[in-house]
Amino acid sequence: MSDSPAGRLQALFEGHRLTPTQRRIAHCMVRRAGDVPFLSSVELAELAGVSQPSVTRFAVALGFDGYPALRRHLREVAPPEAGSGAGDGAGLGGEAFNEYQQAVLAEIENLRHLAGLLADPGPVERAGRLLARSRPLPVLGLRAASSQARGFAYFAAKVHPDVRLLDEGGSMLTDRVDAAVRAGATALLCFALPRHPREVVEALAYARAAGLAVVTVADSAFAPVAAHSDLLIPAAVGTGLAFDTACAPMMLGRVLLEAMADELPDAQARLEEFDAKAAARGLFVE
Repeated sequence: MSDSPAGRLQALFEGHRLTPTQRRIAHCMVRRAGDVPFLSSVELAELAGVSQPSVTRFAVALGFDGYPALRRHLREVAPPEAGSGAGDGAGLGGEAFNEYQQAVLAEIENLRHLAGLLADPGPVERAGRLLARSRPLPVLGLRAASSQARGFAYFAAKVHPDVRLLDEGGSMLTDRVDAAVRAGATALLCFALPRHPREVVEALAYARAAGLAVVTVADSAFAPVAAHSDLLIPAAVGTGLAFDTACAPMMLGRVLLEAMADELPDAQARLEEFDAKAAARGLFVE
């Protein structure tokens, strides 16, 4: 991260879990890095398209008593520089990247971190064995994590004989966990991404009490679901845009899918059978 005003602002925001509205304020501040130390809370709110109380809550979320304290801090650490553009962003090697490029670069870094984590394949291989042996295999993901769960379940169903997607909350969720246990399930795979729904934490606690081994893909080893997981493998989400990006969790899901398929002796035969039927039906446009 360069030592430009925008770079120092980015450093101030790192490590904080911000809401989409608060991220919008942060992005606005980075774009107006040279001006923001001298903006009132009303002016900043107008520029960001949010309410003035949202700016105050944003300052408190960063650890300040209020916006005046944040502005005083900004005047100390991010003073304007001659020739600094309002849209400049700090990049690699002193280059300037816009906020979209910074978000992509952050995701690349998350993937690099995941690659380093996978240097020890032990946890993934253990997870693959647990998932392959569970018949049926429930796959849980609510709200932001529902797309990750659905993607895993879609492909897993091509090699696993009984995959059950749990992507809706409510009172039926525990019923579906019970049904999976009655049918012989021994493990549950959960995708848990921020903001973490209370229902997911409660569902995992219920699943473990029912005797299921819980394998979890989460954004952090310290996520709220950690206490209710037998095996948690972290994959960071990107926070550079208004809404989280989840390239690393998706990649980890595919890695777990590969590890599970390696433990299923008839996985290749199932894939070949599907391909033959798809060709006969003209399912895909080649």
